[in-house]
Amino acid sequence: MPNLSHLIAHWGYAAIFFVVVLGNLGLPVPEETIIGLSGYLAWRGELSFSIVVVVGILSGVTGDNTGYWLGRKHGKKAIEYYATKIMTPERVVSAERLVKRYGVYGIFLARFIPVARFMAGPISGAIGLKFWGFFVANFLGAALYVPLVATLGYGVGYGLGPRIEELRYIIGQVEHLVLAGAGIMTMFWMIRRVRKKKSFSK
Repeated sequence: MPNLSHLIAHWGYAAIFFVVVLGNLGLPVPEETIIGLSGYLAWRGELSFSIVVVVGILSGVTGDNTGYWLGRKHGKKAIEYYATKIMTPERVVSAERLVKRYGVYGIFLARFIPVARFMAGPISGAIGLKFWGFFVANFLGAALYVPLVATLGYGVGYGLGPRIEELRYIIGQVEHLVLAGAGIMTMFWMIRRVRKKKSFSK
């Protein structure tokens, strides 16, 4: 993984935009990581949280809409390309089933599923789904997904920031620490939810 903190430091919001666009087109770039890391850097005061969210939403929608028009133009060939060059055919079939079965609802849900996220665009275009239906569902998914991931990164800074700042001088790449922190916080959140459910069921 490239040093994303240095990438953002050099290119700023443009780095967030292009990485997320490329990720939504299916290229193997860490789009979730850069959004979460940007939230963390907003906690550090290096970025504006609101601008991070806006840029993340716009870049996600831009990438997905580009995928939609590629699917519209090339049809099944676009889906076959993804199936053979970027991922396994089984995953493409799963994403295709999601979009075909649930339509615009499937597009909204696809935003939260890594593989389906960037396949929703080409598949929707290839099967002839109406553009405005795709656009609205895709935008709403991004409008919910991006703030959640950015907030998680910000929350890591709020809860574990001082520890991370100490460790980053030893480990170097802060994105690995943010990811680890996000995993720890998510795990504790899930444990608390399970304990609450058990206490209510008694």
